[in-house]
Amino acid sequence: MTSDKSKPTTTDAGIPVASDEHSLTIGADGPIVLNDHYLIEQMANFNRERIQERQPHAKGAGAFGRFEVTQDVSKYTRAAVFQPGTKTDTLIRFSTVAGESGSPDTWRDPRGFSLKFYTSEGNYDMVGNNTPVFFVRDPMKFQHFIRSQKRRADSGLRDHDMQWDFWTLSPESAHQVTWLMGDRGIPKTWRNMDGFSSHTYMWINADGEKFWVKYHFLTDQGNEFMTQAEADKMAGEDADYHRRDLFNSIKTGDFPSWTLHMQVMPFEEARTYRFNPFDLTKVWPHADYPLIEVGKLTLDRNPTDFHTEIEQAAFEPNNLVRGIGLSPDKMLLARGFSYSDAHRARLGVNYKQVPVNRPISPVNSYSKDGAMRVDNVSDPVYAPNSYGGPKADPSLSDDSGVWYADGDMVRKAYTLREDDDDWGQAGTLVRDVLDDAARDRLVNNIVGHLKGGVSEAIQQRAFEYWRNVDKTLGDRVEKGVRQA
Repeated sequence: MTSDKSKPTTTDAGIPVASDEHSLTIGADGPIVLNDHYLIEQMANFNRERIQERQPHAKGAGAFGRFEVTQDVSKYTRAAVFQPGTKTDTLIRFSTVAGESGSPDTWRDPRGFSLKFYTSEGNYDMVGNNTPVFFVRDPMKFQHFIRSQKRRADSGLRDHDMQWDFWTLSPESAHQVTWLMGDRGIPKTWRNMDGFSSHTYMWINADGEKFWVKYHFLTDQGNEFMTQAEADKMAGEDADYHRRDLFNSIKTGDFPSWTLHMQVMPFEEARTYRFNPFDLTKVWPHADYPLIEVGKLTLDRNPTDFHTEIEQAAFEPNNLVRGIGLSPDKMLLARGFSYSDAHRARLGVNYKQVPVNRPISPVNSYSKDGAMRVDNVSDPVYAPNSYGGPKADPSLSDDSGVWYADGDMVRKAYTLREDDDDWGQAGTLVRDVLDDAARDRLVNNIVGHLKGGVSEAIQQRAFEYWRNVDKTLGDRVEKGVRQA
């Protein structure tokens, strides 16, 4: 790779841009605005870089099941799917992030954990991972991050050097990279891993009270992992190991399950909480916001047509039902546009008419025409009208995803809170959560990855990166890499 610091970043029209790091928001902590044309160009172009297979999360599989509410959380949300005793049909898709559709299941990578709830009020989708945090906190950097994990332009090969180049130039990645290089980076099976919303969402109860929440789907099979050596061996023996394990487990009646727990933060506490509660690179310590049990997710039916039921499944965080809303999380707000746009590019504008994406509730919309349209429409095809077409119902509004924000339109990072920094939570994970054996495996995994073709200059940056997380860890990593 060569660099030329004299070249300014431009839009595709050649117009110089002010930032590759920050989206345009109302104040540093406010929502993203649609007239951030550069962000829209970045996301829209990124969504169209590949055809047929998904851009990230290309390799994966899934199954159908049900979610049953076992505890009463109605004081936090009015959403029908989370009312006591409710049973809801579900679809889940597990995946790896960086690999193509034919890549091995056991590469070291975060695992996608995406859910579709076919609720009585419409489809509710949650897109998550098997980690509670992510590599970046601003969507302007997401496309660049994924490209750094994919393949080089010249050789078409994946490259550890460009991965570490991006990570070490993006200190906010430290928390997620610590998860990635640890045991959770290669789960034994999809059944043996947790799933997290990672993002913060809003819940609204029947009285209009608002809460900030995080989802934790904790595996009932227990967390288990593969060592790097085991994963490398399995990649050669059975590249579809995780897919095969899930399918065969359900086929033989060994139905996997997860218990959903929530962290709930009172709405006003978010203003002064010591960490920015909407920063995707941070967790909420359980001592501050303990887990509250909600219900159980069980998978009990395999697909009968992988292409139509799994490959054409479209998950999008903008599918929200009454009682659930988005938050000021910049990544989540951008994903509210990006995922549905990716589906339009990959599957066509009428992708929600594919049976697996259809809601069980009636659809009365004014959408019409377009490629692969199969549902008939009838006049009137516009609103407002005088001929009995569907009408919006203002009484259904519950201010989902609405919060106060003001300020100038700016490209800035989140306002730092009392305990906000890029290294602290990663260091806590290393020192206070991992045991000695897990720390040893973490060091070995990092060392092995850094020895995989990473240049000397970027290795040196990586040593300092890990020392910022934990000095002892960084010293051990450097010693391991320097040894012959």
